[in-house]
Amino acid sequence: MAIWMRKALISTAVRSLRTAFASHRNPVFISRSFGSSQQLEPFSTDDDYDDHDHESLDFPGGPVSYSCEMRFLPGSSEKRVQCYRVLDDNGYPLSSTQFQHVNKEVAVKMYSGMVTLEAMDTVIYEAQRQGRISFYMTSYGEEAINLGSAAALSSHDIVLPQYREPGVMLWRGFELQDFVNQFFGNKNDIGKGRQMPTHYGSNKHNVITVSAPLATQLPQAVGAAYSLKMDKKDACVVTYFGDGCSSEGDFHASLNFAAVMEVPIVYICRNNGWAISTPVTEQFRSDGIVVKGQAYGIPSIRVDGNDALAVYNAVAAAREMAITEQRPVLIEALTYRVGHHSTSDDSTKYRPVDEIEHWKTSRNPVSVFRKWVQRRGWWSDEQESEFRANIRKQVIHAVQVAEKTEKAPIGYMFSDVYEKLPSNLMEQEKLLRETIKRYPQDFPKDVALGI
Repeated sequence: MAIWMRKALISTAVRSLRTAFASHRNPVFISRSFGSSQQLEPFSTDDDYDDHDHESLDFPGGPVSYSCEMRFLPGSSEKRVQCYRVLDDNGYPLSSTQFQHVNKEVAVKMYSGMVTLEAMDTVIYEAQRQGRISFYMTSYGEEAINLGSAAALSSHDIVLPQYREPGVMLWRGFELQDFVNQFFGNKNDIGKGRQMPTHYGSNKHNVITVSAPLATQLPQAVGAAYSLKMDKKDACVVTYFGDGCSSEGDFHASLNFAAVMEVPIVYICRNNGWAISTPVTEQFRSDGIVVKGQAYGIPSIRVDGNDALAVYNAVAAAREMAITEQRPVLIEALTYRVGHHSTSDDSTKYRPVDEIEHWKTSRNPVSVFRKWVQRRGWWSDEQESEFRANIRKQVIHAVQVAEKTEKAPIGYMFSDVYEKLPSNLMEQEKLLRETIKRYPQDFPKDVALGI
């Protein structure tokens, strides 16, 4: 059939469809997300059927243009999403990078917090190896994410951490003794000895207690952010998680929930390359975590997680966006877990030692930031030596104090859940106390039987 004849037949068919639509009510689409119905125009057509650029379908969410070409979206782009950076590996600012400077007070507090985190990790890791506590998780290699993000937040912002963010609590005033009391689970532990080591929290500092199961904090964070929105608070929720959490269903439910409800929340992903022994190459085929935010309609950015200034600037901008625009923002911080996953892990069994050493030396976030701070005349070699020696003594002293303090009372195992203790729990508590008295050799000598 000739092309001109085919076009004529198509034009006649289109005119017939228009006549048919004119004699019927226009279709009505219900926009459930806004709780109202809106009558939309039927899809448009054009006399020139070959011109598909002007054809579209009015569909809930916005017009969708048609295409005569069957084309699948690629699984991932050949070019990876770029990584925002302020300082190079020698601590020099990149000439073309836009960033907000921090003053001396903030910079020194950030750096001293990073060094404190290093000292605590070293001493407490050794204490665990000596059998003085049961478990520990270090933050080696991720100090810049801890202190850089903490400095960019307000004390009114609610934090839901994973388990590698003690620097955020340090910044907010959580004392070294508070940390160590929690590690030992003694009677001075704010958590009353109920949590395993490194699972801390503080109502005073607006930090929700760490929960061991992966990603459970993410949907909870959206609920907390929604409460801030309802109360019209000038604050946001910040939740941290590792790359491994992105494989959990809670991660995806949380992002979708946050995007649809338009809540002020900042997601900070510590993509450190390893989910315990699983490398990112075996965990997902997407370009990291940053593209997952875009898939849910969430503004997202990738940042150098070993650059404290880049983290600070990205989090500050994300917080401002989350609060002023009332929307979620996702930050993927690329870093490296220099330490083992925990004291129950030996990472040299699944990754090369020279890889670990490279990140520990050439890309050490503490060293990079120190160089920048010291070049500005805000820190010196003498201060460095004095501070490191002093902070190590403080951590060791905190261990000695916590170790001599008796354990949390047995009664804490049963309190703070019910206003009136149910009979079955009363029976369990009675049996536990009787068992400890009958077999004292099987229980720690410093277990307090008092309430």
